[in-house]
Amino acid sequence: MVFAVIDLGTNTFNLLIAEKQADNTFKKLFKTKIPVKLGEGSINLGFISAIPFQRGIEALQTYKGYLNKYKVQQTFAFATSAIRSASNGRDFVEQAREHTAIDITIIDGSEEAELIYHGNKMAVKMDEKISLIMDIGGGSTEFILANNNTIFWKESYLLGAARLLEKFRPSDPITSSEINEFNDYLRQKLHTLFEAIRSFKPESLIGSSGAFDSIVDMIGEEFNTITLNELLTEYPIELSKYIYVSNKIKKSTLKERREIKGLIDMRVDMIVISVLLIDFILTELKLKNIRVSTFSLKEGVISQKLGLSLS
Repeated sequence: MVFAVIDLGTNTFNLLIAEKQADNTFKKLFKTKIPVKLGEGSINLGFISAIPFQRGIEALQTYKGYLNKYKVQQTFAFATSAIRSASNGRDFVEQAREHTAIDITIIDGSEEAELIYHGNKMAVKMDEKISLIMDIGGGSTEFILANNNTIFWKESYLLGAARLLEKFRPSDPITSSEINEFNDYLRQKLHTLFEAIRSFKPESLIGSSGAFDSIVDMIGEEFNTITLNELLTEYPIELSKYIYVSNKIKKSTLKERREIKGLIDMRVDMIVISVLLIDFILTELKLKNIRVSTFSLKEGVISQKLGLSLS
């Protein structure tokens, strides 16, 4: 059976087409992403503006072409923060169905976090030790405290990179006072995370795809180490190398970031916010061990909805 998973994120619509194998694993046939930026201009106002709304519909029309090309038999499409929090999110879902015949399920933050966990667990070797999984989206950021068997705590916060970028509108490059203001805001908003951390005491950070993928690629280009490839799903990161890349990003202008090797165009505007979020978590929680998972929600859907595993 050929199936597809579409993750309708705030910044990016991600498509994965795969085939179920006889041994209950899956084989990837095709994947792509389109930077729709659904939250552009209105994410903190609670609706999707006309232009990004249309970009989203057009992206799904493009994906419909791929579904037909690969003769997809079953499609799972899930909408997250931008659509679930928008007053016209249901309108988007209805128009998507009308124009593409793709049925979209809007999931809440709790289910999103659970699917992210299962995607990460498929990619990263977890054991009985508790890790903190962090998934930075455009509209929300999910934190999950878990080991290889159990989710002990999970929460979705309205602290996505697009949402925070629009709220703070930092200078180019960002200033020290703006970073301090940003960190103070996170301390206010993440008090429930700190409470959970005190209870469960994670030993490492697992970064879930997205901006973390770019961190791997930038470190790879900067230090001539490994970059993302199809053969690996887990990448350990040396803290010193992360700090070097983080400082480089924070000191750079938007124009300079466009020249950074390993940083794709769709992330040059929001990567500053992403590294500020990562910096804050590493510093506040004193975590030294970082791993990156190239899997996230899409693969969690494959695990939970189809019961398939990685070959």
